[in-house]
Amino acid sequence: MEANNSQVHQRIATIAAHLNPSNNSPTEGPLGLERGICRAKGGSAGFKVAILGAAGGIGQPLAMLMKMNPLVSVLHLYDVVNTPGVTADISHMDTGAVVRGFLGQQQLEGALTGMDLVIIPAGVPRKPGMTRDDLFNINAGIVKTLCEGIAKCCPKAIVNLISNPVNSTVPIAAEVFKKAGTFDPKRLLGVTMLDVVRANTFVAEVLGLDPREVDVPVVGGHAGVTILPLLSQVKPPCSFTQKEIDYLTDRIQNGGTEVVEAKAGAGSATLSMAYAAVKFADACLRGLRGDAGIVECSYVASHVTELPFFASKVRLGRTGVEEIHALGPLNEYERVGLEKAKKELAASIQKGVSFVNK
Repeated sequence: MEANNSQVHQRIATIAAHLNPSNNSPTEGPLGLERGICRAKGGSAGFKVAILGAAGGIGQPLAMLMKMNPLVSVLHLYDVVNTPGVTADISHMDTGAVVRGFLGQQQLEGALTGMDLVIIPAGVPRKPGMTRDDLFNINAGIVKTLCEGIAKCCPKAIVNLISNPVNSTVPIAAEVFKKAGTFDPKRLLGVTMLDVVRANTFVAEVLGLDPREVDVPVVGGHAGVTILPLLSQVKPPCSFTQKEIDYLTDRIQNGGTEVVEAKAGAGSATLSMAYAAVKFADACLRGLRGDAGIVECSYVASHVTELPFFASKVRLGRTGVEEIHALGPLNEYERVGLEKAKKELAASIQKGVSFVNK
């Protein structure tokens, strides 16, 4: 009977260690169990992924979808509020990834230690009438703090940055990593996948195609006129009237505002953003695994233009960004759009750099 009780306590301790890691040690769970051995029976081999901002509007569906990804073996969920509940809920899903929750600044290091991929949707969402730049003062500080933790605990991790304004938060992250001596431009990727997902969807509607058969390169940045869909390079090859080009460009650039207004104060694009973030994270994980030919659009340190950061197609691999594709041939409409995008991007990039160096 005593042996049975011991086994019961051991099982309870193992479950507790998944859901409630110790405040004090990044490697030890409750009742002295090392978290390294607190693995679900039959836990999958794969990558360790952390989501920072996992209890938010994007974070929760993102966490659920990452729990479903067979490439994920360990999923760390971090936030400053409500993580225990989200963790308990998602941990009941019968997929291979082991889920662990981390609550508050004192547990950030534990959430980050040993991670292969860190996804950051943390921050406040847009409300009606707000631009992405209105979010800057709040989200800039959040991103800076989280990236300081990454530099300390998992400097080799691939970082997928979602927190808006991405045009400025990616430069903020880069400056933090530079100050820490850990900056690797291949491993810092701003997530612009939602612009591509929207472009594929809207173009497919116009052409009467399945969106999964459509590929629209979207370059530049991740806000307003900095979002530049290259409709001349759509696959499968097709042609549009000028009216269709104007309609599609405007809708792709303002897709986020469309959702913010439709939700009427109840939030921004959370579900489609989570979908896009998981699509991009999966591409990064397949690259880490060594799969060939993984090409997606992302906002990265770049020499494609004279700007230090720019979104374009990149090839992903074991080290993150392994190749940055040129823009390819642009028509006159796109060349004009590119100049508008670069002008606004330059100011947003400088704003991010100045925030860290002030």
